[in-house]
Amino acid sequence: MRKDYISDTSIDDSESGFIERFWTDNWKNTGGVENRLNRYISSFDRFALKSEWRLLRKYISPTSHHRLLDGGCGTGEWCRHLNNQGYSVTGVDISRETIEKLQELFPDDAFQAGDIRNMNFPDESFDGYFSWGTFEHFEAGLQPCISEAYRVLKPGGYLFMTVPFDSFGLSFAQIFKTPSQTSARNSKRFYQWRLSRQELATELTLGGLDVVKLQPIHRRQTIVRMLHHGFGLDYNGRFARYTGLVLGSILPRGLCGHMLMAVARKPILDKS
Repeated sequence: MRKDYISDTSIDDSESGFIERFWTDNWKNTGGVENRLNRYISSFDRFALKSEWRLLRKYISPTSHHRLLDGGCGTGEWCRHLNNQGYSVTGVDISRETIEKLQELFPDDAFQAGDIRNMNFPDESFDGYFSWGTFEHFEAGLQPCISEAYRVLKPGGYLFMTVPFDSFGLSFAQIFKTPSQTSARNSKRFYQWRLSRQELATELTLGGLDVVKLQPIHRRQTIVRMLHHGFGLDYNGRFARYTGLVLGSILPRGLCGHMLMAVARKPILDKS
């Protein structure tokens, strides 16, 4: 497991305080809750292209009225999408300001502020739990998040999660970062863990879950990052986006996957 750091001068914040502040600011800087949600309200179904959605729907059908938890729901687009598909989804996020906005906009949906390491739900509350790029942001490691996921899942329930993949391509991209992108050590703060397949499998197994599937995803993002850090190209520039799209459809996932997706299941224990 590798650590990634980011620049942050407010090092007196607690870890939870920093994470809440960082993501609250991030959602604001990308247009806020309404702007992000509006991106998904169009004639084009953006979710149809998402690897996470294509995999999740293979294991949990909306017709069975399963209750799902979105741990680290952010601006709520996944909750809104799955609720519209017939699922029953509760969204939890550490950003209280973001959750308050979601509660204001969607009073009939279930959103609540909380820390996914210690949530206010009874044991065995959910048939499925998904969390995209969240478990890796705590420096103590993934186990507190996995342990809590195990607790709130029903026996036989599925955990779907993504974490940054410690792929060759992503490691190679780090080489090109310039000194101006790296600040002094005393202004750095832990940001995330990056994991290999075996490391994530070990974490899930230690947490009592059976690993069903591990799959690197989001190859395009790694290629775009390499172009940005190596050649200074704009992340959102046409050349970087099209190159990432083309090469991402050709190169192996294990070489340049940006995220690692896992499907794990809570065992059904024989009580006889």
